[in-house]
Amino acid sequence: MTDSSSGVANGNTRVVVGEQTFEVVEEALVDLWSVVNDLARIRPPKPKYYRVTVFGSSRMRRGDQLFEDVRSLAEQLSFMGCDIVTGGGPGLMEAANEGAKLGDPSNVTRSFGLPIELSSEEEPNPFVEKIYRHRTFFSRLHHFVRLSSAFIVVPGGLGTLLETAMIWQLCQVKHVSGIPLILLGEMWEELRVWAQEHMLGGERNLAGPQDLDIPYCAPTVNDAVRFIREDLERFNSEDEAAKSDGSP
Repeated sequence: MTDSSSGVANGNTRVVVGEQTFEVVEEALVDLWSVVNDLARIRPPKPKYYRVTVFGSSRMRRGDQLFEDVRSLAEQLSFMGCDIVTGGGPGLMEAANEGAKLGDPSNVTRSFGLPIELSSEEEPNPFVEKIYRHRTFFSRLHHFVRLSSAFIVVPGGLGTLLETAMIWQLCQVKHVSGIPLILLGEMWEELRVWAQEHMLGGERNLAGPQDLDIPYCAPTVNDAVRFIREDLERFNSEDEAAKSDGSP
């Protein structure tokens, strides 16, 4: 017996054809997402290395003062012993990966890149040491979260805004905790001012005051470095305490 709208009998196997094909695919995707969600609940142990993810524009080019600032930022962080993580592309991502190499002549720390497949995206920048390629923003953003001990957001466009908003919200709902979110530069301070005006102002409370206190707005590179240095000291002291207690 056959049924063109639902399937064709083929021994003990029911082959789906016609309109139900998409429904089967959609159900399979939902099941797959459920598996991914379950796996994501497994939290890795305390990381061995302190890793700072730098989000920023791919459009900025060498010679721009912002490029030089981000390279200097990553150089100082790498010299302090931080791994550097970026999207692996050009612009300010390249500046950060290059700074990581400059600050680590002995090759003690590592420089990561998580490029995504886009028709307009260039090859990973030449300063990335470890590459993890992604096809979707979903998997890439999740990978950033699992790798990182801190996030620094430098000026960027819509992609950077997406990354910032996701980390901010994960901190808000405590899916991520104890991980600094640092917004570097004037444009991000203006974003927080906008949020205070439109989310807290008026009759509707669209967010709580504590939500807008989550990111630290750093006016300068030195301010961002100082914040990371303090958090790195906390990270290292916790690691030493764990070792003295005999923890693995």
